[in-house]
Amino acid sequence: MELITTTKALAEFCLLAHNAPYVTIDTEFLRERTYYSKLCLLQMALPGPDGPENGPAVLVDPLAEGLSLDPFYTLLRDESTVKVLHAARQDLEIFFIEGQTLPTPLFDTQIAAMVCGFGDQIGYETLVRKLAKGNIDKSSRFTDWSRRPLSDAQLRYALADVTHLRVIYEKLAAKLDATGRAAWVAEELATLNDPATYVTQPDEAWLRIKTRNDSGRFLAILRELAAFRESYAQSRNVPRSRVFKDDALLELASVKPRAADDLGRTRLLLREARKGEIAQGILDAVTRGLDCAPEDFPKLSGIRENMNVNPALADLLRVLLKAKSDSTGVAAKLIASAADLDALAAGLRDVPTLAGWRAEVFGQDALRLCNGSVALAVQGDRVEVIALQP
Repeated sequence: MELITTTKALAEFCLLAHNAPYVTIDTEFLRERTYYSKLCLLQMALPGPDGPENGPAVLVDPLAEGLSLDPFYTLLRDESTVKVLHAARQDLEIFFIEGQTLPTPLFDTQIAAMVCGFGDQIGYETLVRKLAKGNIDKSSRFTDWSRRPLSDAQLRYALADVTHLRVIYEKLAAKLDATGRAAWVAEELATLNDPATYVTQPDEAWLRIKTRNDSGRFLAILRELAAFRESYAQSRNVPRSRVFKDDALLELASVKPRAADDLGRTRLLLREARKGEIAQGILDAVTRGLDCAPEDFPKLSGIRENMNVNPALADLLRVLLKAKSDSTGVAAKLIASAADLDALAAGLRDVPTLAGWRAEVFGQDALRLCNGSVALAVQGDRVEVIALQP
């Protein structure tokens, strides 16, 4: 078990990886005290000449003094070596924010497993047990990875996240090739490799906040408060909740404080947020929301807010989706979302499930069902699509 603490040693391992068909990658990080994740450990493993289990595996300490991750980011850009990760989004966000780099080509074993019949968002431990026939020691799961030195138990736990991944990758890749579904996974990975996925625009931050209040004025103030909080948190690298929490934000949008004294009467606002820059930012955001012209008011869900959903048709589409998921082995959640089904049942056609591989698996029959040209029939324990005479 090698712990790399110098740029030279990292470059040497990355040189090996440049000549390998793939490299498995994982990270350990902290995000509780910062806006952006703090990379604390990087793990990598390569396949061996006699099988995936026998290749070299290393841990890289990005907190080691003088160590540069440039060789690693160069490896991520090498198109001859596949970069294999599990549930890669948070890892990729770190690579994009810290190194302005996204891995290509990329293989996400969680997405591949969903296409290969392992259900919705299957966990790494389950794949280790089912495909690699191994087990993971969970005792170090809740480690503070920023503390040094790391114990041998912590390092072994971290390394297991990439050593078993080699076998998992090879088995999933072989199954995708055998079923002709590799292109389906590639479609899903396009979003992960889009830089826009990892850029949070302050003006769009309000969309993540759950509210049933559809008042235009309320939403305008909500939008301005959320934008201020996002910008403040980003610029100081602190969690949003350290500025003020969502429940406080909703309260502020409702009571519309206009002066510092009003903030003192806000029940859910942290004491630190009732003074200084945060307090002034809140008051300025409320003012902008109050000054917003009605034609510029935000709306909760845009074009779909007034959808006239046919509930019977929506139920039939859910039955069809389950049938297609069962017959193909592809996780239903990956094929179509509940929002997709409601949109189809409301007559909308600009829906993700009608494009790409999803159209082949589900979307084409879903449209036929909506148009009344097919029916659903029960044959034993299966649901079948039956064409109707025109």
